[in-house]
Amino acid sequence: MYGYTDQYSDLKEVLLSNTFTVVPSLRYGISQKNNADILLVIDALEVAYTNPLINSFCIVSGDSDYTPLVGKLKSMGKFVLGISRSEAASNIFINACNEFQFLENVGGRTRMPEDKKKTAASEKEPMDELELNKLIESILDEQTDQDEIYASELKGILLRLRPDFNEKAFGCSTFLKLLDKLAHKYGNLRIRNDNFNVMVSLGQPAKETVTPQITKDNWKDAFRDQLQHYKDGGFDRINPSILKADIQAAYPDFSERALGFKRFSDVLKALEKDSLLAVEMDEQKTMLIKVP
Repeated sequence: MYGYTDQYSDLKEVLLSNTFTVVPSLRYGISQKNNADILLVIDALEVAYTNPLINSFCIVSGDSDYTPLVGKLKSMGKFVLGISRSEAASNIFINACNEFQFLENVGGRTRMPEDKKKTAASEKEPMDELELNKLIESILDEQTDQDEIYASELKGILLRLRPDFNEKAFGCSTFLKLLDKLAHKYGNLRIRNDNFNVMVSLGQPAKETVTPQITKDNWKDAFRDQLQHYKDGGFDRINPSILKADIQAAYPDFSERALGFKRFSDVLKALEKDSLLAVEMDEQKTMLIKVP
């Protein structure tokens, strides 16, 4: 735990009971930004070189300054998981990690009808279920040497293509439940158990079931409620992809075009016009939503 001070004295019991080592950062001079960063990098590399039993690293930060560290760890065969608040996550750092999760989802906040979520990173629009299903279909279609693959192997390929992928972004607690959801909704995935291993292959496509849940009459109320959940959870700013994915988790058939908008950013502009939120840009020119 780097950068810890007595300002966070309420964390002492949690840190000690979970066997964390506290590494304080002495403040001296004008430039103090990278004190803890350098200590973290040195210690991480020392562990990577001296302890072969440790093959996975979790960096709780969204700072792009850690990207070279991630690259070095991956070159040594280590698995790197990144965790950060969505408002502070750098696209470069997200894409560099083997897997990335937004802190809002790790924290387990309460949601509306269904569950909570997290997913794609900032500038590009987050995947919806149809896009995810098409991506899985293309992955399976490219497996020319075999008719089916292990579900764990499929998830590994997804994470390499989209490091920010997480099944919880689609309202599912496990990857298997997400596959089952897509198989029932679109009908082109076939799942079977083989000696406690889950195998996935392409099946015959079926008609998509459509259950509209959000309309032009209630969509603003739905967004207002979701924004209030963020506020209640202590989040003043949120990544647009988090908001969109949470709405999709609560309303699986959500579509901007169904509400008369071309892009999700147009939805945000309409909400901003009604003072339900404020759109900001951070130093990296990444869009953020300020919850009023």
